[in-house]
Amino acid sequence: MSTASETTATVTTIPSKTDTAAQTKKKRLTIVGVVVGAIAIYAIYDYFFFVSTDNAQVQGNTVILNARVSGFVSKVLVEEGQKVKAGDVLVEIDAKDYKSRTSQSENELGSVVARAKDAEVNYHRIQKLFEDGAVSAQQRDSALATYQEFARKREALEAQLDVTKNSMNDTQLRAPSNGTIAKKSAEIGMLASPGTPLIGFVSSDSRWIVANFKETDLGRLKVGQKVSVSVDAIPGRKFDGEVESFNPATGAIFSLLPPDNATGNFTKVVQRVPTRIKLLNINPEDIEILRAGLSAVVEVKVH
Repeated sequence: MSTASETTATVTTIPSKTDTAAQTKKKRLTIVGVVVGAIAIYAIYDYFFFVSTDNAQVQGNTVILNARVSGFVSKVLVEEGQKVKAGDVLVEIDAKDYKSRTSQSENELGSVVARAKDAEVNYHRIQKLFEDGAVSAQQRDSALATYQEFARKREALEAQLDVTKNSMNDTQLRAPSNGTIAKKSAEIGMLASPGTPLIGFVSSDSRWIVANFKETDLGRLKVGQKVSVSVDAIPGRKFDGEVESFNPATGAIFSLLPPDNATGNFTKVVQRVPTRIKLLNINPEDIEILRAGLSAVVEVKVH
């Protein structure tokens, strides 16, 4: 009986190009589906837990410092970008005329004070004589009238002296607080008058954010909610804040040309409501880099 050797042959199946393409397409579709699903989940999460807007700006206390008295500018002591402290003299207006008026008022007041004091002494003397029956009521009344007249003149001259002193003090334009000179319009020799803008000033006391949220988002916002703020000019840094208040009117109400919806050509536009965001735990260095007017992105956590 003969034994036959059986040889088992292993057959290797080589996938066709059609199968390879199908598998590659399937993998790609799977990856795309995962990415789309992740994006959808993130979008749903972001919608339900956050309200955000990129229509926001850093704000600070900015003011145009105007001249309060008339005169020629004699000194300009600051330059644009210079940091100053509260009370520092920024601009001086020629004060010679105001010093002369102050001196004149002081001299007139001194003279009237002396005469008022003499009239007072005379009145009290005549009043005593009147009580003793030594003088008539007419003399007493005349002395009283003279005393009251000089007393009123003294009060008027004291008020006038205060005005002239204030005017002399106003010849020096001072910084209202610690801050930075943003714009300098004053030049030596220019004629200033009350209301003439001389210095653009930005205070370094505080910074906050004004975010313009859509009216459709207001129902999800309330005072005290936590806020994350990103500033375009400071990449990689986020600032903590909270919703502080909502403007009682939309931005369109206070625009230069408020919309008139009664004209008949009405097109509904989603309005924006300015919302004040308080920045938390910022220090002087943060205030330095948070320049007023910078664009910001605000994200409010609503849940």
